[in-house]
Amino acid sequence: MAYFKKFDEELQELLALFKKEERWLIIINADPDSLASAMALKRIMGRKVQEVGIAHINEVKRLDNLAMIHYLRIPARRVIPTLLAQYDKFAIVDSQPHHHPDFAHIKFSVIIDHHPFAAEPYTEAEYSDIRPEYGSNSAMMTEYLYNMKIRPAKLLATALAYGIKTDTQSFERPFIDADIKAFRYLTKYADMDIIKRIMRSEIHPDWLKYFSRAFYNLRRIGPGLYSHLGKVENPDTLVILADFFMRVHDVSWDVVSGIYDDTLVVIFRGDGLRKDMGNMASSLFSEIGSAGGHTAAARAEIPLKALDGADPEGFVIKKLTKGKRRAISRV
Repeated sequence: MAYFKKFDEELQELLALFKKEERWLIIINADPDSLASAMALKRIMGRKVQEVGIAHINEVKRLDNLAMIHYLRIPARRVIPTLLAQYDKFAIVDSQPHHHPDFAHIKFSVIIDHHPFAAEPYTEAEYSDIRPEYGSNSAMMTEYLYNMKIRPAKLLATALAYGIKTDTQSFERPFIDADIKAFRYLTKYADMDIIKRIMRSEIHPDWLKYFSRAFYNLRRIGPGLYSHLGKVENPDTLVILADFFMRVHDVSWDVVSGIYDDTLVVIFRGDGLRKDMGNMASSLFSEIGSAGGHTAAARAEIPLKALDGADPEGFVIKKLTKGKRRAISRV
């Protein structure tokens, strides 16, 4: 029995899309899983096309992401119109076109993702592989490499192993056997010391003030926690605090929100048992912003102008409690 799932027919369908004269750009919403997946797809394209680039729609500020790019030598650039104009075809990994407004004007030929399917299928792609049951996109890309008999070099293997580790939160979030198999396989080639070095770069000293603010504003909503941080210099601080609060005993979910630029960013985390955070984010905020994610992790972004003057913190509380303020208490 093969170590990984075999999908020869699908793989040939993907490889048939790559033409020597074409320039491809892999576009991501940068985080460890998407960065690693982009590296893997770039390796797969290799000499099959004229050029392969990696670009991200978001500004990368989180220190562990910056450390990953630095230590693993990932040639990623910010998406700008002049960059897009230099390429013929576009691929997206660890996301789908409906996940962010900046994806909307790009025609993607390839989609490889592990998030839930869109409510309305994206019909433009010539190749689409979406597997919501997987805990990480990096595990999917590891299967692609294995099926192509490509042994990942040290930096690529390290990136993929770190991508699996972060997206499954060291296998504390939902995952399947394929994620474990991929991680075990990659550790034969990865540099685990580099992973430790990246992980030690997670929190900037300037972000510690947000911990104090988060504790002061912390509220209990049934089995969940909610905190609003006001204006933040980097939305990744919301992610770090949302992950942190999931360590609190007897908490099954938490939500952390803040204002970044002119956007209300809301981060959802859950234990994957009682509430589906992706469905929760979508049901609460998809009508006025972009929202969605996994069972255990999700995100919503709402333009402040869509709040029509409402206080952002009060707006989120009203959504989370369905207007029943008795359901909330100070911690």
